[in-house]
Amino acid sequence: MKTRPSHRTRLVPHTVNGKTEMVLDHYTVDVPVPPRDWDRTVLTAVTAAAGILVTVTVVWSTASIGDLLARVTVAPAAYAAAVAFDLAWILCMAVEWLSRYDPARAALPRRMGHGALAIAMIAVGAHGWLAGAAAIGVIGAAVSGIVKILWTVVLRHHAKPLDDKTQQWVDKQRAEAGGELAMVAINRELTRARGLVAAEEEALRIDPDADPDQSGPDPQSGSASPLPALSGPMTVKDAVRTATDSGIRDPDAVLRYVHTVADANAKPDTVARYLRRA
Repeated sequence: MKTRPSHRTRLVPHTVNGKTEMVLDHYTVDVPVPPRDWDRTVLTAVTAAAGILVTVTVVWSTASIGDLLARVTVAPAAYAAAVAFDLAWILCMAVEWLSRYDPARAALPRRMGHGALAIAMIAVGAHGWLAGAAAIGVIGAAVSGIVKILWTVVLRHHAKPLDDKTQQWVDKQRAEAGGELAMVAINRELTRARGLVAAEEEALRIDPDADPDQSGPDPQSGSASPLPALSGPMTVKDAVRTATDSGIRDPDAVLRYVHTVADANAKPDTVARYLRRA
């Protein structure tokens, strides 16, 4: 069994002139070395090789499709658009990798990746056909197909499907976490709305500048109903509600009452709006 030295420290007592202190003692021990995990080594090498082949495929497809599109547009725009053909199915593979523990979620990016790959292969083949080299176009298109098949094999090996009950548990946990995340934005929206309401109410709240006559009926109200008694500072909205609750319905009388108990500068339109709501 192979071993390797491991440097460690420990506290030990050390006495000088009769006084003992705990000091660090450095020492070395031999620890066993686990055997090399060849399966992991091979899988890492295969994944790295697949990544290199993806780079080669992108270069080849970009050159072919870019030359094809350059027939009808400027070269920089053509080659920039050509990158999208292979980048589409590569991004789909990345999403499929992220969903390797959930086959249901991985199904959509897998299908989309196959579709994007087919379009890229058709474009590469069309370039060869238009260039008078149909065989080279077919072989060039096959390069992307081979790399995609290789990555499908690698992804299937990395995938760790869950059993049905565990998958249901994971789905419920995701739903719960997603609900909590959604409530963050909803609570922020509700807080903002409540703040706007509070600011509006605060803007309409003005201290009264005079005490109304609480002793008898309003001679100009057209009604024998006495003016309501004041119970403290009022807003325009509260004053309108108090007047209507006391039987005052005439708009002019309500406006005079609001000017008396709430805001002497209250606009008739504002009072009329609150009166309609009341």
